[in-house]
Amino acid sequence: MNNPKSSFKNIHDIILKIISIIKFIFNAIKLAIIVLLLILKFMSNLIFKFIDKITNKLRFSIKFKLVFTYVFIFILISIITDMITLGTFNYYVNSGKMLNYSNFLFGILIFSNITGIIIVIMLSTKNSEKLISPIENLTDMAKKISIDDLDKRIDVKGSKDELKELAITFNNMLDRIQESVEKQNQFVSDASHELRTPIAVIQGYINLLDRWGKDDKAVLNESIQAIKDESENMKHLIENLLFLARSDKHTQKIHKEKFMLNEIIDEIVTETKMIDTSHIILMEKNEEFMINADKNLIKEALRIFIDNSIKYTPPKGTIKISSWVKNYTSIITIEDTGIGISRKDLPHIFDRFYRADKARNREKGGTGLGLSIAKWIIESHEGIINVTSEQDKGTKIKIELPLAV
Repeated sequence: MNNPKSSFKNIHDIILKIISIIKFIFNAIKLAIIVLLLILKFMSNLIFKFIDKITNKLRFSIKFKLVFTYVFIFILISIITDMITLGTFNYYVNSGKMLNYSNFLFGILIFSNITGIIIVIMLSTKNSEKLISPIENLTDMAKKISIDDLDKRIDVKGSKDELKELAITFNNMLDRIQESVEKQNQFVSDASHELRTPIAVIQGYINLLDRWGKDDKAVLNESIQAIKDESENMKHLIENLLFLARSDKHTQKIHKEKFMLNEIIDEIVTETKMIDTSHIILMEKNEEFMINADKNLIKEALRIFIDNSIKYTPPKGTIKISSWVKNYTSIITIEDTGIGISRKDLPHIFDRFYRADKARNREKGGTGLGLSIAKWIIESHEGIINVTSEQDKGTKIKIELPLAV
């Protein structure tokens, strides 16, 4: 009769062996999966490095990359699953170990499909991260940018696709915004500077009136005249500021009509000779031609250029005005024998509030906005301005405007 204790021990040993075999199989499968994942990861890195080299050199769209990637993944999975299925199947068929073909084939297909799913997840995740990364960078950068921190830019290195174009476009937009903000800040600063002087003068004369003007008629008259002059300067400055503000917002109205430009030039020259007797105003040539433009604005622009020449030309100096037609274009020149403009200052003469005199000497008068306004008027009529100058010899302004059709 068998010993119960011996039978129980045999069963216990068999169970331990089965558990040991299961553990071995599980660890082997686990190790195989880890090795397979490492191989797949290594392969995916090599594949994407190869793809990156191609896409960085050539210009591929995102649509093409997605189609190419998924077709490549499909082909890769098909090859791997086919190799696993056929290789395993042939091994067991040739060895004669396989008894149930359908069950065995079912197991192989499940294993192949699971392997394919793992490959798809790994490659798709990596590909998605690569495609989404520039968008995430763009989003993060947009969150970080504020009105006080506009110098940040998106890194545009990488593949040549729509996302790179988007990043470049975004950076260009930031450049324009930064330039606009800097101009606005400079404009406000310059406007404040220009307004501060007349306000200080008015305040000074008001204090003078408060102390002595009540009893001193000479002080009273001087103060009243000074306050009137500074008030007129402030009014002129504010009108110019409003004009430029409307031009920036594209709300400045332009009423075009056909008129003879030579008649406007005659009027301006006649008025200038009456007002200014300390300079020689010459009309060398004034051909008859017609343009389609805003008469008042064109007249204002020409006055600004002539007044500027008078302002920087010593007494007894000459200002010559000429106009003619060339190649279906009207040409107006204003040439003076003034102090001229240095090469350093010449590129900036149309900047708002810019003056070659860095001390902003008010003896010459003006607001520093006239040339900016004149430039806007001419360019709004599809005109061209060219300025040449030589110090101590004079300045020549050439204006081109299209003829009326």
